[in-house]
Amino acid sequence: MRDQNGEIRKKRGDTQVGTLRKEYGESFAKGYRSDAELGTVLKKEGVDSLDQLLKKGK
Repeated sequence: MRDQNGEIRKKRGDTQVGTLRKEYGESFAKGYRSDAELGTVLKKEGVDSLDQLLKKGK
């Protein structure tokens, strides 16, 4: 989710993929279960932030 400045708000590493799919669409983190945590997805995808993951197209 973006803040008033248009920047993506920092998400906690324990935020579940299912929650993020509500904000970013069903194709977000495709191949990961909805109960997977953001921190796990970031680590497996080799990125440090949600912003980098979104830019990567996951």
